[in-house]
Amino acid sequence: MSPVPERHLPPLPESTSPAPSARAWRKVSEAPPLAEVFRSIPVGRRTTFQKFLAFLGPGYIVAVGYMDPGNWATALAGGSQFGYQLLFVAVLSNFMAIVLQSLCARLAVGSGRDLAQACRDAWPRPVAWGLWILAEVAIIATDLAEVIGTAIGLQLVFGIPMTIGVFVTALDVFVILLLQSLGFRWIEAFIITLLGVIAACFGIQVALAQPDWAAAVQGFVPSTDLVTNPAMLYIGLGIVGATVMPHNLYLHSAIVQTRAYGDSYEEKREALKFATLDSTIALMAALFINAAILILAAASFNAHGRTDVTDIGQAHALLTPLLGSGLAPVLFGIALLACGLNSAVTATLAGQAVMEGFINIRLRPWLRRAITRLIAIVPAVVVTLFYGESSTTQLLILSQVVLSLQLPFAVVPLVWLTADRRRLGAFTSPSWLTLLAGTIAAIIIALNLKLLFDTFFG
Repeated sequence: MSPVPERHLPPLPESTSPAPSARAWRKVSEAPPLAEVFRSIPVGRRTTFQKFLAFLGPGYIVAVGYMDPGNWATALAGGSQFGYQLLFVAVLSNFMAIVLQSLCARLAVGSGRDLAQACRDAWPRPVAWGLWILAEVAIIATDLAEVIGTAIGLQLVFGIPMTIGVFVTALDVFVILLLQSLGFRWIEAFIITLLGVIAACFGIQVALAQPDWAAAVQGFVPSTDLVTNPAMLYIGLGIVGATVMPHNLYLHSAIVQTRAYGDSYEEKREALKFATLDSTIALMAALFINAAILILAAASFNAHGRTDVTDIGQAHALLTPLLGSGLAPVLFGIALLACGLNSAVTATLAGQAVMEGFINIRLRPWLRRAITRLIAIVPAVVVTLFYGESSTTQLLILSQVVLSLQLPFAVVPLVWLTADRRRLGAFTSPSWLTLLAGTIAAIIIALNLKLLFDTFFG
């Protein structure tokens, strides 16, 4: 076995923990993650603030996955049924996401591998290939949700029928190709801009809804009703279960390494600090948007006695008569479209990282995108044509069920690998972080299993 390249082994002073062992990995990674953009963004010798700005970006790409149509559905249902009471659950689930995404940055910086490469290099080929297949299924399920969400957005804003809208979503490949040709910083700028559009849209809608801010603040405090009310518990479980997306774990560990942060121990330690700060700030922005959706539903629907709103299209239709403004539904549709475009970019990058990382097959981005989107479009078209547009909600729920099934096969390897001192050396997770991450992983998996049980047998 050839030695592990130097970029995988941070040189350490004698006083620190031992460096990773080459023998801990089954094989050596042939190429860096997302090779065309690997270490493409310079960090250089700058001030602390300038370095922070240089690392700003990957966290916002990851944050997109925490506000997809699946999250919209659970937030709308929670707000319409229980008002502001589930805001605490949104905060708790966001904290869980912050911890797990920080492990992604730790794995990337400490090993020089993304999660897909680390799984391939650590375990036998049958295990790696099994994990790859499950990851691909998760990405297709994610893309299916984005196809449906974007098609709904096109229908709400432009009146395009769902069947046609599903096909129109295939055109996003041209947006992605343009961004990738301009450079990775342009991709990040595009994502952050659309996140700003989404935040502005919901900010205006919340202002129009005139929520009860005292009740909203109270909603951030834990309530015993969450345990004693089975219906509230079910929706709360849905919010937590839909929070961590499997593809985000693979994606984040790959795009962190777009920064040219150097190979010394000090440089990597600094990179880990800024990467963690970046993802934490970005996920707090995602929390703002998810909380805004829940507050909007509470102020617009629950406050007017409409506790049965669970469908995105239904929510859009009710905004004008309840708020007395035609601007609110337009902003709702625009935000949904922006979310769909953002998710298309992140799904492409995640698919590329997964395929290259697990099986070292490198396709042109447009081809990879076309294959994934085609697989997602087919079921959406079939359901729309034969069962009607109303059935797309059930298809959206099914995509979330698939993601729930795949989640343990991404979270458990992440926690396991970052706790292995032989593989990460000085960047190994401290015991308290491993315990916290393991507890979070167990909770998320248990909640997802309960949701699956309720879906099929409840």
